[in-house]
Amino acid sequence: MDTLLEPAAETARPLAWWRGPLAWLQRQRLSRGFWVYFVAAFCFDAGFAVYFFLFNLYLLDIHFFERSIGLIGGAMTLGSVAGTLPAGAVARRFGLRPLLVVAFIAAPALGVLRALCVGEPAQIALAFLAGVAMCGWTVSYLPAIADLTTVENRPSAFNLVYAASIACSCLGAVVCGDLPQWLHRAGVDLQSAAIKQMILLGSCAIAAAGLAAMLRLPRAQLAAVPADEADASIPGLRLAKIRLSPVLLRVLPVLMVWSVVLAAFTPFANVYLAHNLHFSLEKVGLIFAVSQGLQLCTVMSNPVLFNAFGMVRGIAFTELATASAMGAMALTPNLPLSVGLYLTCSALQWMSAPGLYNLLMDHTPESERSTAAAITMFLTSLVSSGATAAAGFLFARAGYPRVPFGVAVLAAGVAALCRVFPGSERRRATTAQ
Repeated sequence: MDTLLEPAAETARPLAWWRGPLAWLQRQRLSRGFWVYFVAAFCFDAGFAVYFFLFNLYLLDIHFFERSIGLIGGAMTLGSVAGTLPAGAVARRFGLRPLLVVAFIAAPALGVLRALCVGEPAQIALAFLAGVAMCGWTVSYLPAIADLTTVENRPSAFNLVYAASIACSCLGAVVCGDLPQWLHRAGVDLQSAAIKQMILLGSCAIAAAGLAAMLRLPRAQLAAVPADEADASIPGLRLAKIRLSPVLLRVLPVLMVWSVVLAAFTPFANVYLAHNLHFSLEKVGLIFAVSQGLQLCTVMSNPVLFNAFGMVRGIAFTELATASAMGAMALTPNLPLSVGLYLTCSALQWMSAPGLYNLLMDHTPESERSTAAAITMFLTSLVSSGATAAAGFLFARAGYPRVPFGVAVLAAGVAALCRVFPGSERRRATTAQ
């Protein structure tokens, strides 16, 4: 526990990555199974990075507004709530691999239906089912990375997966923003909604392509971890044990409140740029791509940050910096400054995630990781569902300056919750001496 406030072994030489990425990767000794999983995750993330970037803008084109967008986003998160604990139970009984295979089939298929149906009731229902389908991924990807890595290379693996996901979002935003122009030059004359629909369908195909890599993963890997006889004979005993885990109880409050912060603004970020700042799709794509590029740099700099401040203080620092940028963005009337602050906020908002999840997985026994991930995703999805739906109503009633400022105040409060992390008592005691 004390090591959480000290430089991690992985970050003892943080500048090594900058001196040679290839040499740095070789030193991590990541397994073949991890790289097969990485390819599958890359396809899934690439497809849905484009999909989620564009989907709300597509809804605007077919005459949906913030209230409906909030309801649809809330329905999807509510689907995650409904499916998370069952997905965790399936993972414990059958292993992570079958659950991931189902997710790679069901999530893209429902994505296609969401792009083709234009009625609000159908969109809400399909969003709920899509949330259920995505549970296989959300519940599995944390314990899958943990199972395919060692204690020594696990922080690097988490950073690599997050960095690849951000890079996919960056590339997807550029393609989405420029594709209408490319099609026009090629002589293809389509309405904006039709172009977005075509991109959404293509992104689902990219996500589904990851299934080929997932099927190459040996069946022996990501298999179910046998429960002991006592736990197997008493239903719900393992769930109770996880709930009583001190680490889980300390990390969960921060994860839940931070999920509210992200869910209250992130789904509306592109709508904010297009609807409130009146940017074209090309400019929205460019700004989003720049923000993702900045996120890539900040996430990959996490080892340096955690080495300098310690993991707990590093997480708190990134959350407080995000709150400051979001609050300033809400208050400034200057358009260029608003864009700069938006980019700063976007660059910082995901920096704490690898540290939080690494903290959770490192201090959870291997046999309990899928259940711990399920409970974490269940609770964070539950609060995110309400936050997204509520934010949609608040944006419609109070407008953009007030709502982001309120979210920024909440984000500043999250940083204070980091004192509940394991090791914080030691830091305070050491400071007092």
